[in-house]
Amino acid sequence: MKISKAVAAAAAAVALALTATACGGGSDKGASDGGASGDAKNKIVIGIKFDQPGLGLKTPDGKYTGFDVDVATYVAKELGYQPDQIEWKQAVSAERENLISNGDVKLVVASYTINDKRKEKVDFAGPYFLAHQDLLVRADDTSITKAEDLNKKKLCSVTGSTSAQNVKTKLAPEADLLEQGGYSDCLTGLENKKVDALTTDNSILAGYAAQDNNKGKFKLVGLSLSNEPYGIGLKKGDKDLQTKVNAALKKMVADGAWEAAVQKNFGPANYKSEPAPQITEGS
Repeated sequence: MKISKAVAAAAAAVALALTATACGGGSDKGASDGGASGDAKNKIVIGIKFDQPGLGLKTPDGKYTGFDVDVATYVAKELGYQPDQIEWKQAVSAERENLISNGDVKLVVASYTINDKRKEKVDFAGPYFLAHQDLLVRADDTSITKAEDLNKKKLCSVTGSTSAQNVKTKLAPEADLLEQGGYSDCLTGLENKKVDALTTDNSILAGYAAQDNNKGKFKLVGLSLSNEPYGIGLKKGDKDLQTKVNAALKKMVADGAWEAAVQKNFGPANYKSEPAPQITEGS
């Protein structure tokens, strides 16, 4: 009888330990595979911009729109996640590497230009889009057709913008540079003739110009002042995920979904995008 009780107690202890291990293991795997929080089978956390029309925008009704959102949604589906399984997280420019490195997001799809400095901290898939620095001017302005035309004129961009400094230091040193807190402030100034041009990536400019309340007011000059290959940021060393995301991007181009997303998000601004770029990361 004593032996029977001991055996029963030992069996109960083993069962309890196995149950605890199984629960703990499931939680760990979910956090690792799906993003910062939640089971991988239930959701994936993706970082996007919340304030860039045409690329990544959170609308007043809580929806998310833009080319980056469409790309991220397509990639997520190829990874096994439906749209309602995506958790969108705001990824401001200065925090993108930290969000990835800390495991707060699985992917960042946020007008994220691939460069060597960033690749020291994160890996990229793609590129999935090639943007260029350009100028946005009023639709009736014929005085600005090249960067040098900005000399003696007022140029607007956001505070700390590398695009504005590129123009100011290399192309039009006599431009009067005005830095604002956001692109919308520059657009207001451009419309009110307080400034003569706004500069940043042409994809961002096209997104603003394509908004319903801006249609017909502005135009892209059509310059290529820099190359900005957008990639999808992911944790450094995750070659398996990089390979899967690259495959999804190739499929998106092949089945026409990429071109459809370009036309939907940038078409109203008469934006002429580059063809889908060749995948270079991870190859």
